[in-house]
Order: sequence, then C-alpha cells, then structure tokens
Amino acid sequence: MDDKESTVEPRRGEHLLEVVRIIDVLLSPGGDAWKRAQTHQSLARFLLEEAYEAYDAIESGNLAAVRDELGDVLLQVVLHARLAEQAEPPWNIDDVADTLAAKLIRRNPHVFADGTATTIEEITAAWERIKREEKPRSSVLDGVPMQMPALALAAKLVRRAKLTADIQTPEFADEDELGQLLLAIVARATDQGLDAEGALRRAALNKAGPDHAP
Repeated sequence: MDDKESTVEPRRGEHLLEVVRIIDVLLSPGGDAWKRAQTHQSLARFLLEEAYEAYDAIESGNLAAVRDELGDVLLQVVLHARLAEQAEPPWNIDDVADTLAAKLIRRNPHVFADGTATTIEEITAAWERIKREEKPRSSVLDGVPMQMPALALAAKLVRRAKLTADIQTPEFADEDELGQLLLAIVARATDQGLDAEGALRRAALNKAGPDHAP
C-alpha cells in the first residue's frame, strides 16, 4: 500500500454502522434487559429530554458537549428504528435514512433538479411550498405537535398562520429586552396565581382557530 492509500480517510457515516451493530446486540436475546423492555411510547420522553439537552449544549457554545449530546439524540433515533423492525409493517434505520434522503432531494430542487431558487428567501419559500404539496393541511394546526412548550407552539402558529397581536406592543431593542419583559410577565402571573404556560397555549390555539382551543 502506498502513502496515498494509507492516508485515505474513511467515508463519513461509516461509524454509524457500528452504532447500529451495537444496538442490535443490546436488543437481541441476552442483551440489555432495560432496552429490550422499552417501547416507542416509553422512550418518547427520553427523545424529548435528549433534544433539550442538545439545545442547551448548543446554547452554551461548548462544541464538545454538542457532539456528546447529539450522540444521545442519535441513540434514540437508532433505538426507535430497531424497535420498528418488529412493527407491522416493519421498517428499520435504512428506511429512515432513505426517507430522509428522498425528502432532501425533493425539497431542494435548486440543487438536485431544475429549480431556480437562489436567495435564502426563495429557497425557504420553495421548501415550504413543496412541503405543503406533500402534506396538504385542512387547518393551520395540521402537523403542529401539540406537546410543544407554549412559547414554541405560539411562535410556530404565528409563523404558520401569520398571526398578529391584538394589542399594541413596543418594538424590542434586542432579545435581552424581550427576555426581561417575558420574565416580568411570568413573574407577575405567578404572583397572581395564574398559569402563564396554560394561558399562552390557550391564547395561541384560540387565535389559530377557536374550534381547536382546549
């Protein structure tokens, strides 16, 4: 083997196969009893927790922590895919990857086909248009995860339904000023014994459509 061949880097993604192999061992007879006892439902909260931990790592700016936390998110993805091999009809991690690859190619025609989008705004608009064609909605709430925290849910509904405020609000100088105001509102609500989370969730759903309000 010459020097050129000896320094060739392995293709990115090859180590993912080792993760799949390890999960196969853990979920096989004689493997890890805890993991073998799990279901999609029992694992759901861990997927959410790991996503939040990855978010925290990103916010901290610690890239080593980001790498570690993304590994934990990946673990949940591989676990769910492995469990689905016993579903009806069954599917596996390759099906997950194939579905994602096809979606990325479909939704980026400016790269993989004859799309003409060039600016970020045009690319985003094309992505949303293709997404709507793939998944037609009967309401603005279709496809919106109702378990999202109220603030994230409200932001998503505002973007999707192009909602506007019913009251006059000042322009914010920056996110720090916005954060201080939100904190003050939550503090005042708590002092009055009010549920800020529930109140915002109900207001967002009411605004999106009264028929969907809890």
